[in-house]
Amino acid sequence: MSPEGAPAPDEAAFSDEEIEAARVLFARPAVFLMGAVSVDGLPAPDLPEVAFAGRSNVGKSSLINGLVGQKHLARASNEPGRTREVNFFVVDERVRLVDLPGYGWARAGKGEVKKFQALGRDYLRGRPNLRRAYLLIDARHGLKDVDEEPMAAFDRAAVSYQVILTKADKLKPAEVEAVRARTEARIAKRPAAFPGVIATSSEKGTGLPELRAAIARACGFGDSPDAA
Repeated sequence: MSPEGAPAPDEAAFSDEEIEAARVLFARPAVFLMGAVSVDGLPAPDLPEVAFAGRSNVGKSSLINGLVGQKHLARASNEPGRTREVNFFVVDERVRLVDLPGYGWARAGKGEVKKFQALGRDYLRGRPNLRRAYLLIDARHGLKDVDEEPMAAFDRAAVSYQVILTKADKLKPAEVEAVRARTEARIAKRPAAFPGVIATSSEKGTGLPELRAAIARACGFGDSPDAA
């Protein structure tokens, strides 16, 4: 169980068997598949997918690398906001991890920003094999006004999404729990928000076993009644 504090409701529901099965799944080969610059270039919807969204510099690349136990699968840029494609990674030829363009303060012209962020919204609206989206929030800052737009996009697209706190190791356990509680309260009435917030640290490994199990469950692997 996460050393950062008491488990969220969804975390508590994972059995030891689910945690282990997810660990084994994510220990298998994970490779970069492709980057798409338009909806016409998306791969065939023949595998379950989970998507990761978040502000620029929230730690999406680090989280994806942590999930699969690799340091350089997803490449973090020194210039936040450089992810301008929808990037696809495949784990064990069974599930795709999808890295959506970041938002917030990308160093690009307004027209270009709108273009690649519209690509992310188009992906959300038209992807039948998308099982869940994960909205990454820096635990040190919590939800900001800029996060309202992606949450509204998830709601409009009727895409189930779960909030994931990143960089939880930068806070004390009590502070993490306070951020988690505030976040859960803020998303409680959001129609597409999945209950429960998982606190993670890519550096320390905090919360990654639970997130792997959440992904496996959302993709229908295992006997969980929550399987999609």
